[in-house]
Amino acid sequence: MPFPIADMHCDLLSFLAKVPGADPFDQRQIACAFPWLKEGGVKMQVMAIYTDVNPGSMDLAGRQADIFADLLRNEQKTVSRFDLGFLQNQEKETSIGIIASVENAAGFGNESASWQEIYRQFDSIVNKVGQLAYISLTHHTENRFGGGNYTEGIGLKEDGKRLLDYMAGKKIPIDLSHTSDLLAEGILKHIDRHHLPIPVIASHSNFRAIWDHKRNLNDEFAQEIIHRGGIIGVNFLREFLDREVPERLFEHLEYGAKMGENAISFGADFFYTKDFPDPRRHPFYFPLAENSGKYPDILVHLSSSLSEVQLRKLAIENVFNFYQKLWN
Repeated sequence: MPFPIADMHCDLLSFLAKVPGADPFDQRQIACAFPWLKEGGVKMQVMAIYTDVNPGSMDLAGRQADIFADLLRNEQKTVSRFDLGFLQNQEKETSIGIIASVENAAGFGNESASWQEIYRQFDSIVNKVGQLAYISLTHHTENRFGGGNYTEGIGLKEDGKRLLDYMAGKKIPIDLSHTSDLLAEGILKHIDRHHLPIPVIASHSNFRAIWDHKRNLNDEFAQEIIHRGGIIGVNFLREFLDREVPERLFEHLEYGAKMGENAISFGADFFYTKDFPDPRRHPFYFPLAENSGKYPDILVHLSSSLSEVQLRKLAIENVFNFYQKLWN
């Protein structure tokens, strides 16, 4: 204690792609700036390639993939690629291991893209960033692949099935963090019906049993992820923890550890908040979890309720064990 940290979700790439003058080293601009990651002892960080559902989604996703590759090339003192080599030499690694994910498959294909274009975009992004940590089919809204977590009655569409078929065997997990319940159900059924080798995770989700929100996992899906050997990264956003009670973060983490101590992890979801249009969401984070430097304090607080073994699993081991098993 404190242990090194693996975190399953941040939005540094979309910040760098969209915000004029964005600086990944400026702690005043974003809560997952590199100095904050260093201060919090972050050893591994997933960086999402995030897009809305719009005609420019593929271009924006491609730009974020380029930015990720540029970080690896230009900031070698700060970051290195999180891959099997990093895992096997983790004790010697002094930089932050980074890996990209895709948050919203609209980045692979906008609503009018042909499947030839989607396959080409998929392969191009993977070629630029290397292995992907995971893919989520949707964000909050509906797209051609399925229904997001704020949609009702929209599940897995035919294009979503086709994308899952293309993912199969590529050792890329599917992420349930932004699915509607109907989409999550459809994904699991399609994987099982066709025996697709696709791991299932929730990269940045909390528990509906603690805070009743559509964005959070119900126990059925959380247990299904655990049963399938996946991981669940707990989100730090006030909206999904409890809008008024900061300590609810600890309840989500403790609930997850009790449900599956080999599955629970961090998925803080730090992003650029200054241009967010809804003033009711501010502040986005409680002070006890307002940036990536807060992990040590969070672990210290949890040491009264979780064992040292459980804390190490939460902090880093569950994530590292998951990817070690997936990539071996």
